[in-house]
Amino acid sequence: MSKRKSKEICSTNGECISQVQRILRERFCHQYPNGKLFGVELQYKHLLELLKRTTIHGESNSALIIGPRGSGKTMLLNHVLKELMEIKQVRENLLQVHLNGLLQTNDKIALKEITRQLQMENVVGDKVFGSFAENLAFLLEALKKGDRDNSCPVLFILDEFDLFVHHKNQTLLYNLFDISQSAQTPITVIGLTCRQDILELLEKRVKSRFSHRQIYLMNSFDFKQYLRIFKEQLYLPAELLDKPFTQIWNKNVQSLSEDKTVQDVLRNHFYCSKDLRSLHMLLMLALSSITVSHPLMTASDLLEASKLCRMDSKANIVHGLSVLEICLIIAMKHLNDVYEGEPFNFQMVYNEFQKFIQRKAHSIYNFEKPVVMKAFEHLLQLELIKPVEGPSVRAQREFLLMKLLLDSNQIMDALQVYPNCPTDVKQWATSSLSWL
Repeated sequence: MSKRKSKEICSTNGECISQVQRILRERFCHQYPNGKLFGVELQYKHLLELLKRTTIHGESNSALIIGPRGSGKTMLLNHVLKELMEIKQVRENLLQVHLNGLLQTNDKIALKEITRQLQMENVVGDKVFGSFAENLAFLLEALKKGDRDNSCPVLFILDEFDLFVHHKNQTLLYNLFDISQSAQTPITVIGLTCRQDILELLEKRVKSRFSHRQIYLMNSFDFKQYLRIFKEQLYLPAELLDKPFTQIWNKNVQSLSEDKTVQDVLRNHFYCSKDLRSLHMLLMLALSSITVSHPLMTASDLLEASKLCRMDSKANIVHGLSVLEICLIIAMKHLNDVYEGEPFNFQMVYNEFQKFIQRKAHSIYNFEKPVVMKAFEHLLQLELIKPVEGPSVRAQREFLLMKLLLDSNQIMDALQVYPNCPTDVKQWATSSLSWL
């Protein structure tokens, strides 16, 4: 690095770094429409045309955006809405209602949220908190009084659309689709879902009122485009920051994208999952290492972030266990090998542990049975083992059947890096896993 470049970086203050982190975190977490969409040009054009017909020409419509999680359904919709909002007529008239199946768990809650977002509480008065029938009747009356020439268009966006399908009688969906089929207030209903069989879940009366427009997203971009997405996500806008630093940052991003180590890391992520959320998680972890003393992202930051992303959470838990708990896990694994995966209980594990203690009494302390039981219950709390029967089964604690949730590789990998693990315990693990 040249002296001039290092001097410029050293002059970078904490405020500039915190601004970089804020901009990029918002981009990664909130799916702000930034940069160019890849591989969904046709879907983008289709959805934009559909919403223009509602917002400009007053036509009612309905459509479903279907694709696996992380395929960019919300991002596609955000990009389309961003372009629509640049049209003055749309910006002044369009009303948006955002619902989520995880939050609005029944039609009554959904209806209250609709009246809140449409700012109709003052009109309704106390009826906002009245019966579902009254609220629905009022909302439908308000929507049906309008016409395509004089009414503001309303856009309903239903995230996790498949969860709305499970609401009683699908009343909300039926009424929204019914209005979208009539020449009343122009509304468009856009549903986002990852269920391919979503139409099979709709009732016949609801399905008959749905337009059957379906937009599929499948992450069809290749690795070259994935690299371009990586650069787009990290590039900083020149107008928001200190210009010299922005140029240095963007030049660094360009050199990162050409670095072989970085390309290997990204290639591993690409072949594991094209999900852009996993890319955002990788970049978020790498971004957390940026400080005033370390202002630019490096290949080693991305490599470290990649290791954190791929880390086995259960194996990490094993690293923090006591030697006694490690011994119990090895005893369980030994029982799994002998009985070919059949469930075990505490007494069987304790007997296996006692056999080991008798052979190697000089290296492992012989704990009292209640202490061993406490260690066993701790493994249950950590969800490294789970009961086969439900909590309603009445049996003594010692004889409740359990299953081990770790496989042989996880146990052996954890033992390799376990600090100060007794040699006898490692040998016992190896002898019980000799088939590996």
